[in-house]
Amino acid sequence: MIFNIPNTKEPRIVIVGAGFGGLSLARKLAKTNYQIILIDKNNYHQFQPLFYQVAMAGLEPSSIAFPLRKIFQRKKNVFIRVTEVTDIDSENNQITTPLGILEYDHLVISIGAKTNFYGNKNLEEKCISMKSVSEALYLRNRILSDYEKAISTTDFIERQGLIDIVIVGGGPTGVEVAGALAEMKKYIIPKDYNELDFNEIDIYLIQSSSCLLQGMSSDASKGAKLFLENLGVKVILNTRVTDFDGEHVYLANDTKIQAQKVIWAAGITGNKINGLPDKILTYGNRLKVNRFNQIEGFSNIYALGDIAYMEEENYPKGHPQVAQVAIQQANKLSENLKNKLKGKKNEPFFYKDLGSMATIGRNRAVVDLPRFKFKGFFAWVVWLIVHLFSLIGVKNKVFVFLNWVWNYFTYDQSLRLIIKSEQKNKAKK
Repeated sequence: MIFNIPNTKEPRIVIVGAGFGGLSLARKLAKTNYQIILIDKNNYHQFQPLFYQVAMAGLEPSSIAFPLRKIFQRKKNVFIRVTEVTDIDSENNQITTPLGILEYDHLVISIGAKTNFYGNKNLEEKCISMKSVSEALYLRNRILSDYEKAISTTDFIERQGLIDIVIVGGGPTGVEVAGALAEMKKYIIPKDYNELDFNEIDIYLIQSSSCLLQGMSSDASKGAKLFLENLGVKVILNTRVTDFDGEHVYLANDTKIQAQKVIWAAGITGNKINGLPDKILTYGNRLKVNRFNQIEGFSNIYALGDIAYMEEENYPKGHPQVAQVAIQQANKLSENLKNKLKGKKNEPFFYKDLGSMATIGRNRAVVDLPRFKFKGFFAWVVWLIVHLFSLIGVKNKVFVFLNWVWNYFTYDQSLRLIIKSEQKNKAKK
């Protein structure tokens, strides 16, 4: 079956993945003499840094997602296809998808990463991850559903299992989720679930290393830990989670914690596509690329963002897997692909660290900039501004801003709906 895309004289660039890297590249090349095919399993771009706010009922999913077709409505050379790539045939410059076979002149892989459970099947099956809008919405439903069950549960031990939550991983996601849960416990539970004693709710944040927010400064790490502990979060460092059976979380120090919900934010590993040689895979299933984002051994196949492993002088073990790397790589690759049309030479990529940040509830955040490091209220304001302007679409920016303002002044989130999908089974006649 042949992919239904018109054949033109324009060189064809196929971009797999509409995350930060893939979408940025498609937008940069939308006005060039290339034919752009953007492939993603969803018909929208999702803003990952705010997944946790969807999970905590602070934002609706539609506020942090944006339809791909709306972005490229007026771009006649950009084609969107909602599907997945199952195989790459590099010898014939073709990819295979459920929709058919598609030829390419240039192939860009920007498929990101998934949650890494380090081979533990129990953790993979029973823990909750947050790598998509749907997973964030599932977590919201699970938290609210368990609170509903808890108010009708008279047995103390059973009730504790429903209301206590364990978060594994002390990176930005884990820290931000823990802070949001602590604020929900403080401001929301006493109003919505006044039959529950909110003091019974325990929130655990478990980190295998000696500090939170590895990769940020020691001041940021210490500040985040202090903020969380002031909110009542039980931070456990130097401890590894070894197993979870759905009722108890087992730790490497032979202790266990009773909880029916475990949020796993302890690492990522690259997604895979069949057809590329195993020798180009590096740690975390990342694809080894040169300074032009070309995958090792290929001149017309590229990788961007979390899936790309690139070494440079300041990053001998590869770049951090953050949005800014993907966006900057996409910008440089778009320049090089434009240069190719003009017969100019490629220019190597250099990553410019613009800083990192994490928020820990209202008025609390930590920010590391290249020349300045600060925390507290001003850091929180900076975090809000940066994330607000990073969203796609004026409507999304306005809705998120209004939600944040409302939540800030009312100490309330009005989005606590348990939304479940139902499928009707039709009998075969």
